[in-house]
This record gives sequence, structure tokens and C-alpha cells, in this order.
Amino acid sequence: MTRIKRGYIARKRRTKIRLFTSSFRGAHSRLTRTITQQKIKALVSAHRDRDRKKRDFRRLWISRINAAIRENRKKVYYSYSRLMYNLYKKQLLLNRKILAQIAILNRNCLYMISNEIIK
Repeated sequence: MTRIKRGYIARKRRTKIRLFTSSFRGAHSRLTRTITQQKIKALVSAHRDRDRKKRDFRRLWISRINAAIRENRKKVYYSYSRLMYNLYKKQLLLNRKILAQIAILNRNCLYMISNEIIK
């Protein structure tokens, strides 16, 4: 029987994976078996960290709001949890991201919001 040559499909798949891992260091961008392992590992990490990023930003916003609220005891007398409770009670639709931006850029506005909630 005559010899049958393999097609180009496997080579095409490997070069596609190689392009994905071309910026990795050492054998992680050169050897086919480690390339496939590192691609899987990179995609798993990317998927996991997309959720983690949301969690981390929420924690950052909460700590910024809490720091701004607790900083000036003369104008505002309570903490983050009581602020959020009163916001929900008054049905004000301000999320944590917006409140954190207000806390950084314009503290007096945050104090005005919190004082209006108390009344």
C-alpha cells in the first residue's frame, strides 16, 4: 500500500494555539504539549478573574464609601451599613459605584445626600 500523508488540519490547530501562547515565556510558547496546557490554564484564570474583578471592585467601593462617611463625624454620624439601609428605605437608586465616585470627587454632596436621608 502507498503511504498516505497527513493533512494540514492538525498543523493548523497547533499554529492557532501557538499564536495564542506566543507571548508566554520559555517552553510555554515552544513545546506543543505545554502550549496546550498553558492555554487551558490561561483561559481558566481569565474566566475566574472576570468574576473576581467584580467582587474586588465592589469591596473597593464599599471601603471608599465607608471611609468617606466615617471621616467627618460632625456632618454625618453613621457608618456605611446605616447609610445603605436608609438609602434603600427611602428608595433612592444610587449604586455603590456612583456613591464611591461622589465620595472621592465631591464629599460635600455625599454629606448632603446622607443628611437628606436622615430627615
